[in-house]
Amino acid sequence: QVQLVESGGGLVQAGGSLRLSCAASGRTFSSYAMGWFRQAPGKEREFVATISWSGGSSNYAESVKDRFTISRDNAKNTAYLQMNSLKPEDTAVYFCAAGRPTMTSKGYAYWGQGTQVTVSS
Repeated sequence: QVQLVESGGGLVQAGGSLRLSCAASGRTFSSYAMGWFRQAPGKEREFVATISWSGGSSNYAESVKDRFTISRDNAKNTAYLQMNSLKPEDTAVYFCAAGRPTMTSKGYAYWGQGTQVTVSS
């Protein structure tokens, strides 16, 4: 079992930055790939980024590539999402998830509760 808690969301102006954190409980954190997804009002949950269990490989949605960076610290049982050059269309609830390194939500067995990110224009 892995429990995930996101933090770091908030309100930021367009062009600004935020860093989301995902703290995991349990001793098996390093066994899982970690992913970030987001869901805007009235829209389906969409893939943002994923990182392998070792941190050696990552993948991004085209919409965030070159602006967002996913990372992890297995010693701290924490995954991160650094978000730069934020745009109003990045506004959403952001979820972290643990599972397989896929771009589909079905690959992840464990989910956090989400943290709100709002980007004002």
